[in-house]
Amino acid sequence: MERVTKKSFIITTLLMPIVMLGLMLTPVLISMFAEGDHREVVVIDRSQTIAPSLQSNESLSFVTSESDDWQEVISRDGVDAVLVIPDDVVDGQSAIRLYTDGPSSMMLESSITSQVNDIIEEHRLKQYDIADLSNIIAAVHSDVSLQSISYDADGGEKESSTMLSYMLGIILTMLLYMCLLLYGQMVMTSIIEEKSNRVLELVVSSVKPMQLMLGKICGIGLVAVTQILIWTVLIAGMSAFVLPAILPAGVAAEMSALNAGTADLSGMTTDIGLLQALSVLGDVSYILQLFGLLLLFLIGGFMLYAAIYAAIGSAVDNIQDAGQLQSVVIFPIIIGIIFGMTAASDPTSTMSEWMSMIPFTSPMVMMARIPFGIPAWEIAVSLVILYASFFVMVWVAGKIYRVGIFMYGKKPSVKELIRWMRYK
Repeated sequence: MERVTKKSFIITTLLMPIVMLGLMLTPVLISMFAEGDHREVVVIDRSQTIAPSLQSNESLSFVTSESDDWQEVISRDGVDAVLVIPDDVVDGQSAIRLYTDGPSSMMLESSITSQVNDIIEEHRLKQYDIADLSNIIAAVHSDVSLQSISYDADGGEKESSTMLSYMLGIILTMLLYMCLLLYGQMVMTSIIEEKSNRVLELVVSSVKPMQLMLGKICGIGLVAVTQILIWTVLIAGMSAFVLPAILPAGVAAEMSALNAGTADLSGMTTDIGLLQALSVLGDVSYILQLFGLLLLFLIGGFMLYAAIYAAIGSAVDNIQDAGQLQSVVIFPIIIGIIFGMTAASDPTSTMSEWMSMIPFTSPMVMMARIPFGIPAWEIAVSLVILYASFFVMVWVAGKIYRVGIFMYGKKPSVKELIRWMRYK
């Protein structure tokens, strides 16, 4: 209650969904509204075929040069770049060259190569001397829309979006990563402070060391659970009320038709991938299911790692000494988030399946796989292994904790920690 009622906790909890949404939308908004500087490119076309077809736009303008000396041209005021096109460019014998007055940019190079490639392809098509060839190619061009539908063993069908599942998997993995690292270290820091103040020596006169350690872990763990529950309510509310209110009527109608299987894909004005993503985001029961599983893996993973953090905190006297020992905890967490990102890209790979069963990595890896609709038995097995492991880890950490809280002045070695575990 002391931690939950702090203003910092309340502000962080309420702002986190908005910040995460902003981080997701910022690149899109930047690409939509950001305008690059206007660049003037002088073209020296030795082939006499490319320059007449180059099209200027809002950010790029092409000017044909009468001079063949690119060094003289680029030295002129107002010239940002010089594009030199060799005489055999259509045959693909030589590369075009771009000389810039300063650093170049990927956007500039991509815009130039895209136009030059289109022009070269058009010239090569003309060499075949087939009447109306460009229209024939345009007529046979295919742009298939892929509608992804997940099918379960009971015969049920459900719209799915691979891109959205990937993004959800990454977000859920990052949430678990932050919670395990942040709140686990909070357990360790709190124990070190109370040990330094000799508070623990007074408290253990009334309760057993194992009870004291579990109380510390559960108390801080409930802070993380409270934060996730608040996020669940906020996101479910946005899914149920905000999303339907801000969707244009036309998009909502197309999404309903797509869900019902009556949509005319050829006449749709909205991208089918976007409609699938909106359909998933608007499913409140699916959002609640995701966050319910997130809570289960958060509790299991936190209890597992918090027990290790508690053992480390009890074994040292200061944060500096703890920093060297906690690499034992941080390393598997980092491995978990690395494999979690890999699992989000390929959730059915053998490596992803195995890493989602190992308790030290299963919280992050399994949460990256869950949005893709993996079998329920895999989730159940992963949870059973995780919770069984945390009970064993709590028992082991408790043996270290009951000895470590009374030890001062010396940082124990790994051999000493093992010896503490063997004490009866």
